[in-house]
Amino acid sequence: MYEILEKQALNPTVTKMVVHAPLVARKAQPGQFIIFRASEDGERVPLTIADYDREKGTVTIIFQIVGSATMELNALNQGECIHDFVGPLGTPSRLEGLQRVAVVGGGVGCAIAYPTAKKLHELGAQVDSIIGFRNKDLVILEPEFEAVSSRVLKMSDDGSWGEKGLVTNALEALIQAGNKYDEVIAIGPLVMMKFVCALTKRYEISTTVSMNPIMIDGTGMCGGCRLTVGGKTKFACVDGPDFDGHQVDFDEAMVRGGIYRDFEARSREKTCALLAKEVK
Repeated sequence: MYEILEKQALNPTVTKMVVHAPLVARKAQPGQFIIFRASEDGERVPLTIADYDREKGTVTIIFQIVGSATMELNALNQGECIHDFVGPLGTPSRLEGLQRVAVVGGGVGCAIAYPTAKKLHELGAQVDSIIGFRNKDLVILEPEFEAVSSRVLKMSDDGSWGEKGLVTNALEALIQAGNKYDEVIAIGPLVMMKFVCALTKRYEISTTVSMNPIMIDGTGMCGGCRLTVGGKTKFACVDGPDFDGHQVDFDEAMVRGGIYRDFEARSREKTCALLAKEVK
C-alpha cells in the first residue's frame, strides 16, 4: 500500500498527490509513468510522473478528475493509501546534450512538461517555457515553471491570465525574434501538439511530443494507445510515450481517442453514484 503524504487541489478539476513510493522514486526519470489502482477492485490507469524525491522516497502525481478511476483516486485523502502504484514505466525523455529548448505545455499537460523543464534546467540548458490554459482558474504550476525556466510565456484562451492567445502564437513569436532551439518539447492536448508540430516543421525545428494522453492499459496489450509514427505502428506506453512529433499521425490518434468517450461517461456517472452512497 502506498501512503498519500500530501494532497492538494490545484484547481477545481486537477489534484496533486505526493505518494510514498521509495522503490519508484529511486529509478524515476522525466517522461516515465506509473500505473495505479485506487482500490483492490479499481481500474488500472497510467499517470505520468510529475516529480520525485529520491531522498524522501516520494513520487508526485498530478491528475485531472475526468473518469471513474480518477474520481476514485481523488476520493482518497492524506494519510490513506493507494492500493497499487507500479513503476517507473515507459522510456525516459532523452534530454542530455540539449543546450536551448522551448518546452510547451497545455492545460494539465503542464504537469508532465514541468519535470522535463526541471531536468533540462538541472542539466544546464536554457529553457524557455510556454504554458497555456483556457482561463486563470485552471492555471497550475506557475511558480514551479518560473523556478526552472529562463523565461516563462503565459497564455490563456480568454486573456484572463498572461496574454490572450494560443501557445503556438507565443512560440512563433520567439522563433521570429531570432531564438534558435535545439529542440521543442510539446506536451498537452493532441490538437495542441498537432499545431505545435505543424509550426515547428515549417521552421525545421526538431520536436518531441508526449503521447501519454492516449494511453489506457499501460502495457501495450490493450492496443488503445496504438498510433502511427512515420508510417509504422507504435504503442505509446511501450515505445514511448515520447515520439518525433513530425512523424506522428495526430488525426488518427484523435479519432481513436474519442472511441471510448460514451463508455467513459457512463462509467463516470456510475462512480458518482457509488461515491455519493459512501458519503451518506
